[in-house]
Amino acid sequence: MKIEEQWTSKLGFILAAAGSAIGLGAIWKFPYVAGTNGGAIFFLLFILFTLFIGAPILIAEFIIGRATQKDAISAYRELAPRTPWHFIGYLGVIASIVLLSFYSVVGGWILSYLWRSITGAFSGLSQEQYASLFEKTIGNPAEAIITQLIFMLITIWVVQGGIQKGIEKANKYMMPALFILFIILAIRSMTLTGASSGIEFLLKPDFSNVSAQTLLLSLGQSFFALSVGISVMVTYASYLSKAENMMKSAFSVVGLNILISLLAGLVIFPAVFALGFEPDAGPGLVFVVLPAVFNEMVFGGVFLSIFLILLLFATLTSAFSILEIVVAVMVKKEAGKRKRAAWIAGIIIFVIGIPSALSFGVLSDITLFKKGIFDFADFMVSNVGLPLGALFISIFVGYRVPRKLVKKELELGTKGLGKLFDLWYFSIRYVVPIAIIIVFLNSVGILK
Repeated sequence: MKIEEQWTSKLGFILAAAGSAIGLGAIWKFPYVAGTNGGAIFFLLFILFTLFIGAPILIAEFIIGRATQKDAISAYRELAPRTPWHFIGYLGVIASIVLLSFYSVVGGWILSYLWRSITGAFSGLSQEQYASLFEKTIGNPAEAIITQLIFMLITIWVVQGGIQKGIEKANKYMMPALFILFIILAIRSMTLTGASSGIEFLLKPDFSNVSAQTLLLSLGQSFFALSVGISVMVTYASYLSKAENMMKSAFSVVGLNILISLLAGLVIFPAVFALGFEPDAGPGLVFVVLPAVFNEMVFGGVFLSIFLILLLFATLTSAFSILEIVVAVMVKKEAGKRKRAAWIAGIIIFVIGIPSALSFGVLSDITLFKKGIFDFADFMVSNVGLPLGALFISIFVGYRVPRKLVKKELELGTKGLGKLFDLWYFSIRYVVPIAIIIVFLNSVGILK
């Protein structure tokens, strides 16, 4: 079969895959979940679970994608013809549509805040005013929809350009810029007077803070931070050369994800402690507390703008991968159809996301199972779609795909894996499914 597009280099693939994984989960969610669950002990558990649970699923998705070099639905159909396994791909596509529909809303919030930071609208506000500003921003119907549309137009424009000229090219600029900006902010934050308390909070584990909730939340964070479960990496790996070492690529992505989470913690917690704020502010940490923190710094407005730019970059690189799943299924590797497919899929997703954009304003009274529209969409993807998809993928690779095929695919581009393959295979068959089931049961409220 002729491959219409491939990554031009291993680095291009790693940066794109890392960009997919490094999004709001690492920069927005990690700090506030860590801040409310023990800091350093949460981070330690997150690292362990990412290495031993998240990485095996990531590798499994890589195997499915590169072995078939097909989209998220066709890949499962080829490996298990005349069986229902291809519904894993449909689950991934549906989850991706719903995910991007509300993810783009948050992307719009970031654009709103970036504009305000550039124009100096944050200057001199009190912490209470930051809280009311956030509520006003997300509750303004026109602003919410317009900024969501702008975010989606940027995403569509990049994805319609293709793998090499669109997604890979954008990530090659955005990801290095993201790391550079993060390092600048981390250095500034750690040099504040009193920052050592924040560094200690992030890096010195207190084992007395370990609880069942800490274990489950850190496992869930490691799982969701890598964006596994909706076949994102199946799609990306389908463009990967057979000569590449998938095991090394997977651990490069995992390593970059952990590093970004560390940098996010080193940007936020030293500043929060140094300036007398609390680390357990919850989801509002980035949009409410952080602007107030930066406002207390010399050149704080500049540093806030830098932070919002890197948050926008991280959110966009994830959005590229989510839209690509849908587009890849529509075009079936026929490059001539890509531009039209990207615009059709992107606009449909934007329209589907409008109720989520309005769910904090004019549609705030509408609830589904006691949740607002935005929160319900988030819950269905994060707590149902992702864990179920990852569970099915681990079972599919561990029990349905022949062991010889799995091993052969994983050993391509390597000099032999030895015992590492046996360890990974045992994990994907036994450890990973059990862990996912525990996370899933907890997330839907069965385990508390």
